[in-house]
Amino acid sequence: MLRIGAYQLLFLDRVPPSAACSQAVELAKQVGHPGTARLVNAVLRRIAASPIAIPDGGAAPEGIALRHSHPVWLVGRWMERFGSDETRALCRANNAAPPSAIRLNTLRGTPESVADALERLGVRAVRSALLPEGARIVSASPDARRAAYAGGWYSPQDEGSMLVGRLVAPLPGETVIDACAGSGGKTIHLAALMENQGRILACDTVPAKLDALARQCARTGVRIVDPRPIAAARLEGAVPGGADRVLVDAPCSGLGVLRRRPEIKWRLRPEDLPGLAARQLEILEGAAGAVRPGGTLVLAVCSLEPEEGPEVAARFLGAHAGFEPVPITGWPPGTGGAPAPAALPAGPGAALLTPHRHDTDGFFVAVFRRRTP
Repeated sequence: MLRIGAYQLLFLDRVPPSAACSQAVELAKQVGHPGTARLVNAVLRRIAASPIAIPDGGAAPEGIALRHSHPVWLVGRWMERFGSDETRALCRANNAAPPSAIRLNTLRGTPESVADALERLGVRAVRSALLPEGARIVSASPDARRAAYAGGWYSPQDEGSMLVGRLVAPLPGETVIDACAGSGGKTIHLAALMENQGRILACDTVPAKLDALARQCARTGVRIVDPRPIAAARLEGAVPGGADRVLVDAPCSGLGVLRRRPEIKWRLRPEDLPGLAARQLEILEGAAGAVRPGGTLVLAVCSLEPEEGPEVAARFLGAHAGFEPVPITGWPPGTGGAPAPAALPAGPGAALLTPHRHDTDGFFVAVFRRRTP
């Protein structure tokens, strides 16, 4: 009880000191004797009266890791690449609750009209600063959320994930492949960007995910998605003549989504990363065969680690002279108000989104173009 109460007093800013002390004392009464409760009360009230200054981790990886509850090996990596101040900011962002981000279904109207419809349904949202169809729910009852979702007005989706779709930039009438479609969050967004015109081949080897994708299409009014149980590494020939655009949202460590899944940082080890990177390269190379000459190939991973991002992209380009990097400009696009924070450069035709700079999930993205003969 002492440790929990002390943690609340010293590290948390949303729990009033009186509440932290009172709660700890009540718990002590349940598990100890009256003397235990009196000790807990005395110690915590002394701490509350004269709180100890807790440094923000100092300049050593061990200090930052301890202060912000991250593995030392991960903090050390980030410090080498980003510096101590950026690493502390990244750790703080990882420990914060993510926003309730949603994507407005522009197949139902303009972003403005869809936001108005949500308001009428009882879902109040503020618009994203990063892209027009993004928003964040500010307040809504559970019933209002369910009704608006069931009606297909919005889909829960992080703004970083939406920005990947924006980077693919499909046009109405094109043929697009989502090589690792999963349950279809990015697939549905691509269909909306294409205004329900053209064709999207959505591939996954898990039948349950393809079933979920089909349900999402029905809910949101998407008609151009063709779900297929095809492995991403075996896409060559899936579309005669090749696709205009291919998205490889590859399976990865997930170290960019720690604010949503904090257990990942304690489960993974640095020796896990090379195997994940090898799998990503295998998928990328297999998907590359499905890109038509002049077409675009986009790699995305929700990780900030170099093995899974820049190194995979560099190895791919080194082994495939038929592809060239495409510079990333004007991304995130913003919404016409204040300029959106620019993505961090991460190599030729590559960029990073980070939780502390963009308030999104962390993503590495790279764009390649297949050369024409």
